[in-house]
Amino acid sequence: MNALAASVLIAHFSLLLLLSLFGLHRISLIIRWLRCRKQTSKAVERFVELPKVTVQIPLYNEQFVARRVVDTVAALDYPKDLLQIQILDDSTDVTSDIIARRVAYHQQKGVPIEHVQRTIRHGYKAGALADAMESATGEFIAIFDADFVPRPSLLLDTIHHFTQSDIAMVQLRWEHLNRHNSRLTETQAMALDAHFSIEQKVRCDTGVLFNFNGTAGIWRASAILDAGNWSADTLTEDLDLSYRAQLRGWRLLYLPQLDCPAELPADMNAFKSQQHRWAKGAIQVMLKLMLKVWRAPMSFGSKLESTFHLANNLAYFVMIVDTLLLLIPSLLIREYYGIQHTLWLDFPLMLMSSGGHLMYFLTGQIALGRSVWYAISKAPAMLLLGIQLALNNARAAAEALLGQESAFIRTPKQGEATVSTRIAEKLAGTFYLAVPPKGARLELLMGLAYGVVLIWAASRQLWMALPFLLLLHAGFLTSGISSIRSLQHSAAR
Repeated sequence: MNALAASVLIAHFSLLLLLSLFGLHRISLIIRWLRCRKQTSKAVERFVELPKVTVQIPLYNEQFVARRVVDTVAALDYPKDLLQIQILDDSTDVTSDIIARRVAYHQQKGVPIEHVQRTIRHGYKAGALADAMESATGEFIAIFDADFVPRPSLLLDTIHHFTQSDIAMVQLRWEHLNRHNSRLTETQAMALDAHFSIEQKVRCDTGVLFNFNGTAGIWRASAILDAGNWSADTLTEDLDLSYRAQLRGWRLLYLPQLDCPAELPADMNAFKSQQHRWAKGAIQVMLKLMLKVWRAPMSFGSKLESTFHLANNLAYFVMIVDTLLLLIPSLLIREYYGIQHTLWLDFPLMLMSSGGHLMYFLTGQIALGRSVWYAISKAPAMLLLGIQLALNNARAAAEALLGQESAFIRTPKQGEATVSTRIAEKLAGTFYLAVPPKGARLELLMGLAYGVVLIWAASRQLWMALPFLLLLHAGFLTSGISSIRSLQHSAAR
């Protein structure tokens, strides 16, 4: 075997080993969840006098959910003299008119609600939150994105946890209003369920660093300012502030028993746009804060967990490098030199990687009390999801590593709008469409290429490679087709 062929095989197995470590980390989360699953967080004391709370709703061109969120927060059950509601509106469309009417209506009813508008949208969501800190009067800041529907009792259910003076933030579990609308929303819901029921709980209960999820949470105002306030130098201002606050000595608390319903992206392009922002932002925070984490006075285990947390989206980058550049050449090299038996090395590494993630997602359903059979029935879709996001999130990671900046692209939500309403808005030029993610044609090409490789591998009886080649073929092909179809449907509406 020549040096080039050997180098390809070594690089391929090295990347598979790295991917398997991310899978093993998922399994470690499951093991730790089994140990702490019965732990619950209860307020140790209660405020004798309730503190003042500011509720902030940052939004931008959210015409289909604006009325709902304004009406919902106006109905929060909290003493009116201790409540301030700020609708932070950066909109450039009819959303501002909708908000203005509903705010005026609730003001007449005695609700302490304000319509806060900016002339320049600097800093996007982080900028809106940072600017609003100057006029916020609450000792605590509750933040909800426009598509969230907080229950009336939410503030009273959570505020007493802040009697612990070192608690900076309380995060609630997300639930999903449109979970059963499509296969895509069901799959997204399962992925988020695992994050909230396994990952967030484990990190909170074991005392390692974890993050505010950008919405459905309450912050201590003094902790925000002590950590340096909201910053727009990454696309995940929530993750950034969370780590900075914890590095300053503050604690964050997660309450899985309390949920806050919200809406999932309804089509593939909206979903990819959201995931691109989250993936790129996480890598940006990694580059910004990783050295500070490793210099901080915390255990080696905590630092290692934070490394996996912040670097998690690099797994997509590693996977794409292997599937684009190394996997097919490695199969051809082994066929040429008659060493097909080395596929026995690929199989356990790929199984640890994909199997670890699959077990994590399925356990997330079990943690929420859902049927094991329901979880198993969704396993194929969950496996495909990782492939469908691979190129999109790998590109996001690469952009972050290269220092390429991009705007904060919000995820469009449909809310309660009817199809006819969306058609009318599209014709009027006011319908906010998902930004089409790049790479759909490349995904199609990769899907077709792996279809050819799949047929070739079957003809050569490379049975160990077939399951993973089939997964790559189906994942890339369906992702590319879904993205193009979503774009065509949006254009036709």
